[in-house]
Amino acid sequence: MSQRLATLLLIAAVAVVASSLVMAQGRGARQGGAGRGGQEISLDGGQPPIPCTNHWQRPNGCVKLTGTLNPRDLSGGVWMRTRGAANMTPAADALLTAEGRRMFESYKPSFGPRGIMPALGNDPIGNCDPMGLTRNLFTEIAARTFEFVHTPDRVLQFFEYAHQYRTIWLDGRPLPKDNPEQRWMGYSAGRWEGDTLVVETIGLDERDWADHLGHPLSGKAHITERYRRTAFDTLEMQMTITDPEYYSKPWVSDTKIHRLQMEKGMDDRMEMFCVPSEEQTFNRTIRDPAAGIKR
Repeated sequence: MSQRLATLLLIAAVAVVASSLVMAQGRGARQGGAGRGGQEISLDGGQPPIPCTNHWQRPNGCVKLTGTLNPRDLSGGVWMRTRGAANMTPAADALLTAEGRRMFESYKPSFGPRGIMPALGNDPIGNCDPMGLTRNLFTEIAARTFEFVHTPDRVLQFFEYAHQYRTIWLDGRPLPKDNPEQRWMGYSAGRWEGDTLVVETIGLDERDWADHLGHPLSGKAHITERYRRTAFDTLEMQMTITDPEYYSKPWVSDTKIHRLQMEKGMDDRMEMFCVPSEEQTFNRTIRDPAAGIKR
């Protein structure tokens, strides 16, 4: 409980400081200045300069970046969603099949138009179950971030919340013809189409919720993601969910915009594990009493 409260207070403090920095940098830009210390991160090829906000953490300040952007390199820091919905939105309700609606109505979320008190719901994350692929991609928990780590034959996508990750195979292998063993994050294979990384995933665990509104996913769901790095600090992502068992046609997301968080990428990040023993204490001392439940 104390850790959760401390985390919330820290997030609020960071938001206040970040707001002050943004206003200060905005004033500096209007006055023709370069921000803190007069240093900027810039790339050749027309990319607008990116303020270096982390130079006080390094003995000699920021290292100015120069060169040409490689749109197939998605690394360099952590990505935070700054535009786009954090769920499928209630518009997806109209696509539910009869079986999909039955599952949807059996799920009792704590958010959105059907939200109820968490202690009366059945969201899997209330027990520290993994969030699953799509909820991680939505970055629904307090705008948490993700990052990419490139290796010769795969890309690892690491999600900040609960320190979950998945492997995206880039060695040319196709998805298995038969649905593989179910996994919380599924089985993913990717390919490059020009400068767009296309990732396809199958084999999702049927316990996964698609989002915090309680939209369901069957074990036959097929997820397609399309990533495009349009600028040094900008990553676009669009997701398509194809699940004929639960949806009458593919659901296509809006285009989500992620910004590169330079200062967060260089700093030590918060340790955001979901610890079952702490969650149980939180449920017993806060969540259950708030709903009038005595155990």
